[in-house]
Amino acid sequence: MKTRVGIIGATGYTGVELLRFLMRHPEVEVTALTSQKYAGIGIERVFPSLTDQFQLKCEDLSFEQISQKTDFIFTAVPHKTAMETVPQFYKDGKRVVDLSADFRFQDPTVYERWYQKHTCIELLSESVYGLPELHREKIQKAKIVGNPGCYPTGALIGLIPLVKNKMISLDNIVIDAKSGVSGAGRDVVLESLFCEVNEGVKAYKIFEHRHTPEIEQELSQLAQKKVAVTFVPHLIPMDRGILTTLYAHLTLKIKAEEVLKIFKDYYSKEPFVRIYPKSKIPNTKDVRGSNYCDIGVIVNESDSRAVIVTAIDNLVKGASGQAIQNMNILLGYPETMGLDVLPLSP
Repeated sequence: MKTRVGIIGATGYTGVELLRFLMRHPEVEVTALTSQKYAGIGIERVFPSLTDQFQLKCEDLSFEQISQKTDFIFTAVPHKTAMETVPQFYKDGKRVVDLSADFRFQDPTVYERWYQKHTCIELLSESVYGLPELHREKIQKAKIVGNPGCYPTGALIGLIPLVKNKMISLDNIVIDAKSGVSGAGRDVVLESLFCEVNEGVKAYKIFEHRHTPEIEQELSQLAQKKVAVTFVPHLIPMDRGILTTLYAHLTLKIKAEEVLKIFKDYYSKEPFVRIYPKSKIPNTKDVRGSNYCDIGVIVNESDSRAVIVTAIDNLVKGASGQAIQNMNILLGYPETMGLDVLPLSP
């Protein structure tokens, strides 16, 4: 019998990406879609790309009705809305992957400093930060998974092997990340309009971006000491993708080939991490539409500086693809199930 899946907030970019991959999943049946704006409207009318693929209408959120026809829940709703929604399904015994920030933080005071008051603190201990490359065993046992943000995914995967092996200084890590416009969501906002974005690149929310504490939480836990990073996000005029450039100082003299070997060894069993050969750097085009994270490493051997470049699709590995990867882990399915697609051709 297939797992019956519900998507709460199905008509954003992450919602349609969830549907695009779940329709390929042989062990899943999507049985419920909710949307405040499009209640009563067929999902194919909201996203014509889904024509003839799903015979489902969006509906208002009724916890009782949704619980009756689902076994597993994705919540693709804004921050604050998620913490009001997830507890209801948790009480009904559903396992949940939440794509907001509401269940990513261990310390509620950190969340409240960057977002708003947390009204469901008692469930934070039931939640696991959903980066499979770091917390796979914990995810397997979790009831709630806080799916990572897109920027932290690209940054953390590029830093984990070096931090874990104590190979870089933790005092001056710089994260320069550039994202496509879909990272801002599907709502109409001035800063995301075509004329505002096209033909321009801008940095934004320097020292203020909400993904900063998420990155620092995971690196601090890994290093077993407080880690602060300089994180500078940029908006670039493309639909999707994140290119993250990480700057770090190595703590020992080491050749580029040795650093690459550390990455290859650490990620040797990771199905969605691809390590590039020496001197080759990832391009967002080469991961577009896929759940891959591609990594390139450059080392200046004369002064032990390292530059690590990662590329992900912000809507897939940075959101919905990773959410399905977490679902597979939670439910004991092969981790690549439904996600084994090659990147789109240029």
